[in-house]
Amino acid sequence: MSNARERLVDALYGAGWSTVKMLPEPVAVRLGRSIADLAWRRRGKSVLRLESNLARVVPDASPERLKQLSRAGMRSYLRYWMESFRLPSWSADRVRNGFDVDDVHHLTDGLASDKGVIIALPHLGNWDLAGAWVTAKLETPFTTVAERLKPETLYDRFVAYRESLGMEVLPHEGGSAFGTLARRLRAGGLVCLVADRDLSESGVEVKFFGDTARMPAGPAILAQQTGALLLPVTLWYDGSPVMRGRIHPPIEVPETGTRAEKTSVMTQALADAFATGIADHPEDWHMLQRLWLADLEERRP
Repeated sequence: MSNARERLVDALYGAGWSTVKMLPEPVAVRLGRSIADLAWRRRGKSVLRLESNLARVVPDASPERLKQLSRAGMRSYLRYWMESFRLPSWSADRVRNGFDVDDVHHLTDGLASDKGVIIALPHLGNWDLAGAWVTAKLETPFTTVAERLKPETLYDRFVAYRESLGMEVLPHEGGSAFGTLARRLRAGGLVCLVADRDLSESGVEVKFFGDTARMPAGPAILAQQTGALLLPVTLWYDGSPVMRGRIHPPIEVPETGTRAEKTSVMTQALADAFATGIADHPEDWHMLQRLWLADLEERRP
């Protein structure tokens, strides 16, 4: 990305956080939908990639159905951004009432055990809102990891934004993040990780909607090394202003096998839980990048 483009991207995100949060909510909702529809009609690379990914999730969908799903997907994606731009201005009550989650006892029981809890999520719904709900409703701080972005000023904006919601944010690159996450868990803390896309190219291969993808090993390895509870979480929108979610049952560490074998089994279990939520709400899966190995190999020269 050129320096000029980096400055433009940073300026656009900065305008979003400074301007969108000042708009009346109905205006922000309409703006997000208009931007989503415009992007969808232009049929750019991101929209086409989203449709390609959705074709794996809904393999029997007709071309017309895929277009409907991708349009709904772009609207869901822009809802995520509009909410995120406005979240710092939401009151604590608004955050507490903005998310309704099923089976929360899996999380609260895990936190009460003082053994540490790892929440692993796919790119479904608004994971930032779910995190803000944890800090506001459960009054529980947590640690997460953020991908390094360019320009550096944009990464700094994201870190400041998430810290304003009560999160401790570590950079994804470098081995120090893993050690810090392990220490937080051994102290009985909470770690939240978006875990349906491997950024390291050294993740675990899983079967995902009938084909091979790679997902990060971190959640499973952290659970093995620290004894923390590993909980998959899926999110979705139901047409109301309130986001919905489900905390799935804990993923157990296998009793036998090498660390690599245990990690493979646990990561596959995570992928299966993610697939359940994504299949139920495909339009809320914001995966606009290549994910499956076959698609990644197509891009290589």
